[in-house]
Amino acid sequence: MVSLGVWHVSPAKTLPLLDKAIVKCTLCPRLVEWREEVAITKRKAYENEKYWGKPVPGFGPADARYIILGLAPGAHGANRTGRVFTGDSSGDWLYRALHKAGLATLPASTSKDDGQELIDTRILCAVRCAPPDNKPSTEEKAACAPFFHNEIALLMPTARTFFALGNLAWTQIYSTLTEMGEELPKPRPKFGHGESFTFTGRDGVQRLVLGSYHPSQQNTFTGKLTEKMLDAVIMKGKNFGV
Repeated sequence: MVSLGVWHVSPAKTLPLLDKAIVKCTLCPRLVEWREEVAITKRKAYENEKYWGKPVPGFGPADARYIILGLAPGAHGANRTGRVFTGDSSGDWLYRALHKAGLATLPASTSKDDGQELIDTRILCAVRCAPPDNKPSTEEKAACAPFFHNEIALLMPTARTFFALGNLAWTQIYSTLTEMGEELPKPRPKFGHGESFTFTGRDGVQRLVLGSYHPSQQNTFTGKLTEKMLDAVIMKGKNFGV
């Protein structure tokens, strides 16, 4: 069990400092054990690779305009490569869509050293460690929330569009923005693919929160999410306020 009472980390003042704090985190015993076990046992296809096996920080510039929000690292994706949404099917879909929209320099993200760069875009997850069965507990999500809150706060000066990949990301960004004192529509708008809401920030800047089905195999293999659907959402968010 995680004792939230031991969470005494002061907010980081820069993204590089936050990234370092995330990578060092060992707060959730179940997630630490799982991510490290996966890194040792590995998947046969990657048995000769050295797994990252640590919490995964965000990826992208500190002055990003477009913020993409996911659930958690994949066990053999980001937990292997050390870069969010990298090395698995979900990442293949996301980076391909970002490349087509002019927001990524390469159409795929395969490793931390592949030369990929994001343009005006940063990707992060609500939970930073790969969870068993892709299901972090309520307590684990709460323990990781300060990292999420810290990162969103650092990105707010330039952020204009928040892409929520899945209902959890939608719920998390809504609650985080509310905690930050932003005035959002009430009750919380329902999540759905292409659903969105706007709000005028305390700084007077209008921003968009835009939902998309997560590019998980469960959604892409069944046709619940198609490439055209994902491309359309990315372009809608990119064009907001332009």
